[in-house]
Amino acid sequence: MQKKALSQPEFVALMAMMIASVAFAVDSMLPALTEISNTLTPDDPNRAQLIITSFVLGMGLATMVTGPLSDRFGRKPIIIGGFTLYIVGALLCYVAPTLELLLAARLVQGLGAAGPRVAALALVRDVYEGRRMAQIMSFTMMVFTLVPAVAPLTGQFFIAIADWRAIFLGYVGFATIVGLWLLLRQPETLAAENRRPFKPSSLASGAKEILSNKTVSLTIASQAFVFAAMFTTLSTAEPVFNQVFDRAETFPYWFGAIALFSALGSFLNSRLVVRYGMRRIAQVAMTVQIVLSTTMTILVLTGALDGNLYFAAFLIWLQSIFLMAGLCIGNLNAIAMEPLGKMAGLGASVIGAIATVGAVIIAVPIGLSFDGTPLALTLGAAICYVFALTFLLIQMKLEGRSVIASPGAAAHPTAPAHPGTRPAVSQHS
Repeated sequence: MQKKALSQPEFVALMAMMIASVAFAVDSMLPALTEISNTLTPDDPNRAQLIITSFVLGMGLATMVTGPLSDRFGRKPIIIGGFTLYIVGALLCYVAPTLELLLAARLVQGLGAAGPRVAALALVRDVYEGRRMAQIMSFTMMVFTLVPAVAPLTGQFFIAIADWRAIFLGYVGFATIVGLWLLLRQPETLAAENRRPFKPSSLASGAKEILSNKTVSLTIASQAFVFAAMFTTLSTAEPVFNQVFDRAETFPYWFGAIALFSALGSFLNSRLVVRYGMRRIAQVAMTVQIVLSTTMTILVLTGALDGNLYFAAFLIWLQSIFLMAGLCIGNLNAIAMEPLGKMAGLGASVIGAIATVGAVIIAVPIGLSFDGTPLALTLGAAICYVFALTFLLIQMKLEGRSVIASPGAAAHPTAPAHPGTRPAVSQHS
């Protein structure tokens, strides 16, 4: 019997929880980084950060194939298969005796996370398009933000009742619940006649075709640097709270409040994107972040602030990283996905894989350069956003857009579609 389409609120909530499997696997680990470094790598505590980036790397690598697999077999089987591998990886993490084996298990867990992450985006693209798609993604990101808000507290709870390894059992429970929700409630969105064969040659030609679209390739580059700023902040925030401000005990509460407030970015985007457009909002957000990160870097270098005032300034800056990301990530995803039509699955894979792996390559050396001050975070974020904005502006110039368009101006001329796909959707649709 054919399942009925979900209501928009339930659809948004389900998509948010699938994507949140990534955030939960990252943010709930943050309170445990110090304990893990003390237990498994006391001689080089910075290596504990790799627990975050190894998961993200696995996710990025698997992202390249999960989209094409979802184009071949449908969205639901790939999501369920991904959650299964995610659970296996979590169980391996639970029993890993060394940091090296733990990092390998986190890589496996990340491989599994790629299924729900990529197929969920393709599923959204199956159902919505254009600015409407961007709006749904913003609603999804807004609900998704609730998970990062509570994840550190959840991690601290597991540590308090057992130890840091118990967090991995929490991942098993989370993935099981969301996987069953999808299996029982969400109908398949990719019709059999629209499925593409899974052949390496066709994948290579499809990826080449996608990357030949300058809108897609430049947006991927911009997205990689936005992600890099996020990954660096996530992997080093807890050490900064601990070593710089001596607030390790209250870190989950501060981080939860910041993440919760950051939902404002996605909410504002959902309200503004239909009127002002995806590119203009992302451009303004990136510019603001460059100013804030540069200012914070100057404050760190000059030592102009200390005590509670220094901590307050850092909190404001940290909040800005998440707030501006909420105004950028959903829009950059929508910009890159918009021209891809029936190649949505492969497109989501190519976009997600390159942006994520590229971000890890950028973020790891920044995070490992942590020297007991926030300098690596703030300077790294400023540089990342300069590059992100540069690639966005190049893309806008190539499309013949003004850098700052008036709200009522035409969004853009319709971009040429890839051969074999339907035309790109105007932002006014």
